[in-house]
Amino acid sequence: MKSAEDRIWTVPNILSMLRLLGVPVFLWLVLGPKADGWALVLLMLAGVSDWLDGKLARAWNQTSRLGRLLDPVADRLYILATLIGLTLREVMPWWLTALIIGRDVVLMLGVPVLRRYGFGPALPVHFLGKAATACLLYAFPLLFLASHEGWYADVARILGWAFAIWGTGLYWWAGALYVVQGRRLIGGASRA
Repeated sequence: MKSAEDRIWTVPNILSMLRLLGVPVFLWLVLGPKADGWALVLLMLAGVSDWLDGKLARAWNQTSRLGRLLDPVADRLYILATLIGLTLREVMPWWLTALIIGRDVVLMLGVPVLRRYGFGPALPVHFLGKAATACLLYAFPLLFLASHEGWYADVARILGWAFAIWGTGLYWWAGALYVVQGRRLIGGASRA
């Protein structure tokens, strides 16, 4: 008999799946027709759905193993797609892209070690990681808006860079906490 944790078709999981389907659409909008308005709308919807799927999962008791996997994968892919798209469009500098992607590369190097000790590919997400992701997901549309002409560009630039700097700092801090968490798990497994 399946447990509640094995559910696939929950509202939060469907939101995460839709967010995943939006990743290639976003990249196409940014790099193909350069339909910036639609790309911004999609990016903002992705940010709202990221918040909403977690909120609904807890409120409606619809948390699941699949949801715990889909949500961070969707977040990472949106961040990667946005970094690629905005960097190729010269909205974001290469150094910022390298910093953000570098953190994920560092964490991915630990996945085989965790698996060797019987732990899943992902550690439980903590609040700092969620806060970092939220800051970055706010920063990207603001930086995108800042790259255009208009009365809003200066305000978007200031807010976008504030979220980008804080988000990147928190992203690395969360990464360091994941490394510490992984080392503790492995240390405990080695002693057992």
